[in-house]
Formats: sequence, C-alpha cells, structure tokens
Amino acid sequence: MSAPLLFRPSPDAVYGFPHARLVARVDSRYQRIEVWDTPQLGRLFTLDGRPMTSTGDEFIYHECMVHPTALAHPSPRAALVLGGGDGGAARQLLRHPGIERIVVAELDAQVVRLTREHLPDVHGGAFDDPRVELLIGDAAHYVAATAPAQFDLVVFDLTPPDSPAAGLYTPAFYEELKRLMRPPAALSLHLGSPYCHAQRIAGLLGDLRAAFAVVRTMSTFVPLYGSLWMMATASDTLDPAALTVDTLAERLAARRIDALKHYDPAMHAGLFSASRSVRDKLSQFLKP
Repeated sequence: MSAPLLFRPSPDAVYGFPHARLVARVDSRYQRIEVWDTPQLGRLFTLDGRPMTSTGDEFIYHECMVHPTALAHPSPRAALVLGGGDGGAARQLLRHPGIERIVVAELDAQVVRLTREHLPDVHGGAFDDPRVELLIGDAAHYVAATAPAQFDLVVFDLTPPDSPAAGLYTPAFYEELKRLMRPPAALSLHLGSPYCHAQRIAGLLGDLRAAFAVVRTMSTFVPLYGSLWMMATASDTLDPAALTVDTLAERLAARRIDALKHYDPAMHAGLFSASRSVRDKLSQFLKP
C-alpha cells in the first residue's frame, strides 16, 4: 500500500513522494530507520524522517563527496569515513587503486544491516572488500584512541549537526581529527541547502576556516534532498578547486577510474562555483 512520504527541510518548506511504499522500519537505540520504495528515485532510506540516500541518485552525493578530494591528493592510501553505514562513500573510495585501507566508523549497526539488505546498489559489496574495516560505535571515541598521522582522506558522511552526530561538528573535534591526518590530507563534508540551512552552513564554514587553511565549497543539485546541496573540502595544504581539467583527466586515467555517473573534469570548476544568489544568501550569516 502506498503512502505520501514528506520531508521538511525547514519549518516553512515541504516536499516529498506521494506514492511511496514503506519496506522496513526499525527503531534502533539511536534513531528511527525507514526504508521506502518510490517511483521517482527507487529505494531510499531515512533517519528520523530525514532523507539519507536513494538508489536513484546516490551517485551524485557520493561521487562529489569523494572524488574531488581524492583526486587532489597525489596518492591517497588510507581513508576514514565518519558515518557512511550505507557503504556508498567506501564504494567510491575503492575506485582509487592506491587505497589500501578504509575505516568506516558508523554509530548504528542497524543502519548497516538495513542498507546492506535493502540498498545493495549503494554499497556495491564494499564491506566485503578486505581493505574496508567497519567499526560500530562512536566515531569520536575512535578518533581519540587512534594513533596520529594515519589517514590521507576523511569523509564526513553523517547526519546533520542537530542529530546524534552533533559532537563531530565542533572545532574541538576538527583539531582531534587533524591529529590523524597525515599531510597532505583533506576532508570533505556536506553542509546543507543554502535556501533552507544558510545559517547552519555559515556556522559550519566558520568553524572549518578556523581549523583549516584551505576551505572550499561545492554545490550540486541532489534530487532526494529537494534542493541545491552544498558540501565543503578542508585541508591545510590541498586545494581541490585549483585542479585543472587536464590534471583531473590525467589522474582519472592513471587511476583507471571511468564510468562515473555525475562527476567529471568538465564539471569540476562549476562544482566549486557558487551563484550570486547563493553567495548573497550566505552573506547574511557569514562573519565579515
């Protein structure tokens, strides 16, 4: 039986799927997890009513969260994914042949169980690859207990700051994380919609710029999120926005990465370019 599946990205905005079908629902220790089928985007899952990823468009989000920073690094060997229980970020990282180790630190084992069962196209068997280590538990505890200078890439594949992941979006945690990043290293994280979450985005960017020397924003439309969606890269040395089309094409060829569905060298510069309307929206909240 179908039912409307509605999302409310802000108090005065709503969008959704009128003919969705609930496939599974679990109330875990941390959150409510639901898996839905939709005519528009296929199977998707939500956490506490928020859209996470769908089989119909996950490649947009995951490719942008992984490849710009991974290609900016000359030879990434180890990556840390915070969250990422659906396996999508790990799957994209595994496309880089130099990757020897990926640690996925996911809080909720039920997220992994349900997405492995119901969204196999998202993870693509990533958790079965011997290079991937799945750790269930608080990512902050893992970071605090881990020896320094181990990771070349960090991907924040987390729920937003007003969620169980709140403690990972803080200046103190960024400093802890930098201890694990071996130069040159970079991280990526998603920020939100500039039209629904401008104040939140400004706060996140302010904290990132206080912690890292090079912070760049990306934006692309993600159908599941119903909006233009912003992401960021942060590093003390790497600047993905400075990569040329030729350099990107050479690195993709050298790493034998092809058949990406969204990201490519031709759209790279546009990914890092914000429109005037977005800049004006964020300027209301960004500190001078």
